[in-house]
Amino acid sequence: MPSTDDRYLGVSMTQSDAAPIERIVVGAYTVPTDLPESDGTLEWTSTTMVLVHVHAGGQRGVGFSYADTATAVMVRDKLAPLLAGCDALGIAGRWRDMVYAIRNLGRPGIASMAIAAVDIALWDLKARLWNVPLLTLMGAVRDAIPVYGSGGFTSYSDSQLREQLGGWVSTGISRVKMKVGRDPLHDGARVASARAAIGPDAELFVDANGAYGRKQALALADTYARSGVTWYEEPVSSDDLEGLRLIRDRAPPGMDITAGEYGYDLVYFRRMLDAGAVDVLQADATRCAGITGFMRTAALCEAYGLPLSSHCAPSVHAHAACAATAVRHLEYFHDHARIEQLLFDGALVPRHGVLYPDLSRPGLGLAFKDSDARRYEA
Repeated sequence: MPSTDDRYLGVSMTQSDAAPIERIVVGAYTVPTDLPESDGTLEWTSTTMVLVHVHAGGQRGVGFSYADTATAVMVRDKLAPLLAGCDALGIAGRWRDMVYAIRNLGRPGIASMAIAAVDIALWDLKARLWNVPLLTLMGAVRDAIPVYGSGGFTSYSDSQLREQLGGWVSTGISRVKMKVGRDPLHDGARVASARAAIGPDAELFVDANGAYGRKQALALADTYARSGVTWYEEPVSSDDLEGLRLIRDRAPPGMDITAGEYGYDLVYFRRMLDAGAVDVLQADATRCAGITGFMRTAALCEAYGLPLSSHCAPSVHAHAACAATAVRHLEYFHDHARIEQLLFDGALVPRHGVLYPDLSRPGLGLAFKDSDARRYEA
């Protein structure tokens, strides 16, 4: 039987020809926010994580998506029975099986997020079965990935905004992002206040979550440029590809127009790239059908010659981002970083603005805190 290159861990081991999936366990956990939160188009007071454990070969792989309890039902009722007894090591085949199985349910949304949670768990499981970090299994392009601190919600007071963004910069994170769009008349002043808090050298990003109209977004681009904004995310709806292209063409020099976090499949991303709608594409493995979908999106970006940035869920994206050539940086989103610290041992924390995957632990390096999580069960 084939053996792994086990020099890294200094162990002797062999691989089985197959690892039949014994069972898939799914749960949902709703964690309240530490403060009320909002962006340009939405308000929320909690976040739900759908967690999947896939068991095979004496190991338990973990995957998750930030979704809703309906996604957990999809995994339990549709995907778990489908995969029972199948080879856990054949991730590409299992991914194809899941995509085919949800054909009549619709690929975007809940179905794709359910696939994502299972796919991530399969990748984690395979690395655990071979007793290597996921990055080693995937093949490293880099040892670490730069992050940007992400939060700055429109519900924050000016002092809360300044404290959060300035706090990230003080730890060595050189890029920070804030939400805009809730109050366009005052957005310029909030952005200027954020700039004052982080100093002249840190990069400042803004995210409108599609709240502006085209002309409004263009006018505010000039306003934000005066505060040194270099990243303008979803200035208009991500469905308005012509509008994104218009703003990309007319935005001030040095300001990247970005979108893509709501993409669920390659067709969505290809249309956005064909339209010339963005300078940097975003993708979220917990939405675009897992690490398999994320890596295919990264390959698409490489083919188009555009960079990719991972959206949220830092503990999922760290290994994949270090294995994908096209990835520029990773979003260290306040809510998800906080939840991952609460629910997992091994959740990563940036060092001097960079996330280093933990190469001392197999898989994603995460261990779910079952007892701590019970209070959040949905």
